[in-house]
Amino acid sequence: MDSSSDPRFPIGRFSFKPNPSIEDRRGYILQIASVPNALRDAVRGMTDSMLDTRYREEGWTVRQVVHHLFDSHANAYIRFRLALTEDHPRVTAYDEKAWADLADTQSVPVDVSLGLLDGLHARWVATLNAMQDSDFGRNIDHPDNGIMSVDELLQMYAWHGDHHIAHVTSLKQRMGW
Repeated sequence: MDSSSDPRFPIGRFSFKPNPSIEDRRGYILQIASVPNALRDAVRGMTDSMLDTRYREEGWTVRQVVHHLFDSHANAYIRFRLALTEDHPRVTAYDEKAWADLADTQSVPVDVSLGLLDGLHARWVATLNAMQDSDFGRNIDHPDNGIMSVDELLQMYAWHGDHHIAHVTSLKQRMGW
């Protein structure tokens, strides 16, 4: 199945671009910076019933997607800071599916995570914009993904935000909302 027609990957699968240019990095940082507002726009006007609709069969609800973006990006922010302050830090993984099934993720209003994303992304983007070229070559040791450079993390999380926002917008389009 072509990933563009696969509801799990509405913008395609993540693909790492080795040796990105300074302009590429600026673009990835802008993508990360845009997530809170783009997500807020995507869920604007959605009722609780809509927010509790799964974006695909056996997928998460829109509410879970919103809360997942905060959970995931909070972990990402910490990983970037560890990479910048420690040599080859071993980071922890977390069970994102289990986190998405916790009671708060299924009941808390999405505005809570949208507000948290605003502050988180303001700090994260400030960190990213202050980085030196050499900082992008630093790395982390991820228990599932192995050694990952800051460049790879930057690209992955730029894709990640757009990926989940597209889950919401493609659902709205399919449902005629």
